[in-house]
Amino acid sequence: MLRRAFISLIVFCGSLAASDHPPLVTAVDSIGLTVSDLDRSVEFYSRVLSFEKVSETEVDGPEYEHLEGVFGLRMRTARLRLGGEFIELTEFLAPRGRPAPVDTKANDRWFQHIAIITSDMDRAYKWLRTNKVQHASSGPQRLPDWNKSAGGIQAFYFRDPDGHFLEVLAFPPDKGNSKWHAAAGSANNDKLFLGIDHTAIVISDTDASLGFYRDVLGLQVAGQSENYGPEQERLNNVFGARLRITSLRAASGPGVEFLEYLAPVNGRSYPPDEQANDLIHWQTRFLGTNMIEAARDLRKFRSPFLSTGVVELTDAKSEFRKSIVVRDPDGHPVQLVQQ
Repeated sequence: MLRRAFISLIVFCGSLAASDHPPLVTAVDSIGLTVSDLDRSVEFYSRVLSFEKVSETEVDGPEYEHLEGVFGLRMRTARLRLGGEFIELTEFLAPRGRPAPVDTKANDRWFQHIAIITSDMDRAYKWLRTNKVQHASSGPQRLPDWNKSAGGIQAFYFRDPDGHFLEVLAFPPDKGNSKWHAAAGSANNDKLFLGIDHTAIVISDTDASLGFYRDVLGLQVAGQSENYGPEQERLNNVFGARLRITSLRAASGPGVEFLEYLAPVNGRSYPPDEQANDLIHWQTRFLGTNMIEAARDLRKFRSPFLSTGVVELTDAKSEFRKSIVVRDPDGHPVQLVQQ
């Protein structure tokens, strides 16, 4: 009953917010994830997936404790680029968090991944096999042509050294952002991995999530589909998988993709006691223009805050000046920053 009332309030407040102000966010800056060994993860993403490390910082102190909601923290963060998109890998030197459940499935609601575009799925799969990545799919899957929104797309799920789900994705000529086709077909380009198209999150209710990401943050719906069948089941490694998929985008940066499992409905909820140092932690960072207004609107929306409020960072190491961290309707952490 409380969950149903909460969803109704989300949709109602989100609709109001959409008409009251311009978008709270202007871009998806990066996708962050917590790792157990930063050096190992940087080596994996750089050597296996062609990311380039652009910076590394080590921070501690009360400002970061108030931002992340973890007392006594000390953390190392590396920012990596692939094409025009960024990820941030964070290792908590103190306090160490909990490992991810070994039985995590792709329909559990803490699931999140990044979709890395490849210029050649056959080559990409061979390369990943050479590097002995852990399969999450049985192998690359080509989605069937009857699905007008997704037909011809090739995809493969695998895991990084900490078990985080990742996806490599190849679009047919009639689908995907035109920049992926331009990059793959450009002269003298032999790059296997081109960039990040989106981050995908498992959600419980598309309308509730639209109330947050579209109506409050200001993202725009870019596409929708309903995917099912043996190819989708083997991609997600979930028997009987039937998904309602909704893609959203800000003005720039990777998209955000909702994965609502219409079947099976036995995915587990986001752990209510999850913290930023736990290894299931992903955090999507959005650029905004006014954190005071953002905090006001998110409180109207009754978003749970992970930060203690708007946190101002005076540390010269920080890439932004003000920030807040909240949870979306399913518990996924979302960071808004003002530079």
